Amino acid sequence: MLLTRSEIDRRVNDLAGQISRDYAGCDLLLIGVLKGAFIFMADLARALSIPCQTDFIRAASYGAGSESSGTIVITKDVDAEVRGRDVLIIEDIIDTGLTLRHIVDTLMLRQPKSIKVCAFLDKRRRRKIPFEADYVGFSMEDGFVVGYGLDFNEQDRHWPDVYVIPNPV
Repeated sequence: MLLTRSEIDRRVNDLAGQISRDYAGCDLLLIGVLKGAFIFMADLARALSIPCQTDFIRAASYGAGSESSGTIVITKDVDAEVRGRDVLIIEDIIDTGLTLRHIVDTLMLRQPKSIKVCAFLDKRRRRKIPFEADYVGFSMEDGFVVGYGLDFNEQDRHWPDVYVIPNPV
């Protein structure tokens, strides 16, 4: 086990407090990156003390393997208006940085007032390009994780805790 549900709850509440202070009085749009961020985003949105709108985007890069393919494709786009709004992208895990760089670049073309990233997990050692999240729940060195929305081949998202799994095939 890497993270318990109680550790996750405490950190999500801390992040929500910080985000609520930073975006007080703003027109905040949370954009969750499907599928992995949906649980984190739901918990985070409920913990915010400010109003926000939610939407989702889906970008594929992993396929059925444990390594990023390096090719990013938007498979579900945002429906909400982005122009002139404060956008906070909610991601489950930052690994290579390629997916989030592609998403941020895509959304920047729509002229938001601001755009920031909140990631549940950050695996800085795995970066292929420079990328920094504005808000990070937890950092880890390496390993493949499941639970709390994170999956391996669409399995194990439902676990309330986060586990490191050995050598996924």
